[in-house]
Order: sequence, then C-alpha cells, then structure tokens
Amino acid sequence: MNFKIKNIKVKQPGFWFLLLCVGILNSCYSFTGSSLTDEKTIQINEFPNNAPLVNPTLSQQFSTDIQNRFLQRTTLKGTKESPDILVEGEITDYSITPTTISSTTVATTSGGTVQESQNKLTITVKVHYENKIHPDVSFDRTYSDEAVFNSNLSQSEIESSQVKIATDRIINKIFNDIVANW
Repeated sequence: MNFKIKNIKVKQPGFWFLLLCVGILNSCYSFTGSSLTDEKTIQINEFPNNAPLVNPTLSQQFSTDIQNRFLQRTTLKGTKESPDILVEGEITDYSITPTTISSTTVATTSGGTVQESQNKLTITVKVHYENKIHPDVSFDRTYSDEAVFNSNLSQSEIESSQVKIATDRIINKIFNDIVANW
C-alpha cells in the first residue's frame, strides 16, 4: 500500500484563530494542579491509633495507604533523612454508633416484624503537615469521616469494607489539602 500526503491548504480564518487560542491556553494553564513545585522528598510517619476503641489493624493500614497515595500520585520520593515534607499524626477516634431505624421491615418466624437499624463508623485523624521549603503552607488539622452501614454486618465485614471507605475519604482530604493547588 502506498500512501501519498497531499499539501492541504486551510483557508478558513476561524481554523487559525482556534489553533492560536488552543496554543495560548495550553501555555497559560498547567493541568497538574499541584502546589508541590520545589519539594522533592517526603517522610510519612506511622499514625498510631490512640482512639478509645482500638481497631488492631487500622494504624498499619492507614499509614501504608497514605504513604502509597503520596508515592504513587506525586513525584515525591520517600526518605527518612531531612525531608522537604513531613506528614505525621495520630488516629484519635474510632467509634461505631447506632444512627437510625430504617423503614425496611423484616418478617420474623413468630409473625411479628422487626425494623432494621443502621450504624455509623466514625474515624478521626489529627495530621501535622510540615513543608520545609514553603513553611507558610504547613498546618495542623483534624480530619474525620464516616460510613453508614446496616447493623447486621459482622465485625470483620465492617473492618474490611466500611473502614476502607472512611479511611480512603480521609486520605483524599489530606492529599488534596497538601497537593492540590485550588
């Protein structure tokens, strides 16, 4: 197969104007949206679980997940010596509380009906963010999120699904507050 490329002449002035506008917009705006421009290294310390109710795997899982988020979605390199960015904190609350009784009814063998209830898992994390390159953006904040679920879930189902939902949301908030340039 032989292909020939013909000289194509575009005589439409609108085409050239559009091409010029795209070139200008592309040079004026960066689509990365990252506020981390000069920072190269990050240290994320383990987040100890100091909540009154302790989930034994939460500290390790949260710490690993937040480290992975920064190392996979930024160009930052992990370090233990003189980092440009330090992220540390603690898990201060892990609680499961009843919230509502839903309108869904379940028939029982005795002929009565029981209304299903829902519980709410709440996780709260205190975060210390220190930026040694730009100290004016450093902060100490508390992040909290929750997941609502049916009360018939077992403890292992709560820990495998609902904890992941709440911690992912918290990590997203932390990541966006540190990285996003909105």
